[in-house]
Amino acid sequence: MRNWLIIFPLVLFGSLALAQPKPLKTLLREKRDNRRILLFYGTPSGGLTEQQRKLQAAQAELDDRDMDVITLDASSITIVDRQFLEQTYKLNPNVGFTGWLIGKDGGVKETYRHLVDPAQLFGLVDKMPMRKIEMRRKQ
Repeated sequence: MRNWLIIFPLVLFGSLALAQPKPLKTLLREKRDNRRILLFYGTPSGGLTEQQRKLQAAQAELDDRDMDVITLDASSITIVDRQFLEQTYKLNPNVGFTGWLIGKDGGVKETYRHLVDPAQLFGLVDKMPMRKIEMRRKQ
């Protein structure tokens, strides 16, 4: 019985720790082999639903270009992630929407202050030297 008093808190704590989201910095590093579209919504009217609809409709094109979409909402982001965005990507937390296209090399290729049009996004990616190599390899 006494062992359960020790084990139960450990199991409970372990399952709570597993439920915690990964820090953004870790998530971006894990996805470093892909291009990343990082979308930050500072206000509820930032267009989250519309943006998700547009990107979901273009999922095949996203997959073809090795692109992952990461969505962040100001109401649920951690302080650590907010500080990371402010320091690394110059986030202005007072803006309703900010998006970044992050290349496979980890560099910011484009910053968006408006909803991202998938066709423009793909046009930009397709001009990148690494993408041109990928397209040649697929042919």
